[in-house]
Amino acid sequence: MFDTLSNEQIIDVVSNSLVGRLGCHADGKTYVVPISYAYDGDYIYARSFEGMKLTMMRKNPNVCFQVDKMESMSDWESVIIWGTFEELTDKKEREKGLKILLSRILPNVSSRTVKFTPEWPFPTNDFERIDGIVFRIRINEMTGRCEELHSDSFRK
Repeated sequence: MFDTLSNEQIIDVVSNSLVGRLGCHADGKTYVVPISYAYDGDYIYARSFEGMKLTMMRKNPNVCFQVDKMESMSDWESVIIWGTFEELTDKKEREKGLKILLSRILPNVSSRTVKFTPEWPFPTNDFERIDGIVFRIRINEMTGRCEELHSDSFRK
């Protein structure tokens, strides 16, 4: 049975996921790309390097972000977030974003983009050593849907 997620369920999905899909649109082109992220209750934080998504978000800061929790094809939860891209160029805001990203729970095996420094997973106190662009998505709206295999509608 399909259903709508409560606000608490939406927050649970976003808080406990490692990867989401960022959608951006500029110059007549739409681009969707997976990113690792951190959620602090107000914003989605991420780090990236120069490329298509940053170029597009600078042109059009209105973005969409999607996160899934999937147990099976008939037991899943999906959240859509609409928000506004904000590049963190202020030193204190960038450092705050990096601290949030460094404090998230990560899997034992990670990609090179998740490892901010050669010392990873150990934190650094020198945030200027961490390359890349730190940004956040100011959340404007969140919605969620789900399907549950063991819902009453499937029982006879």
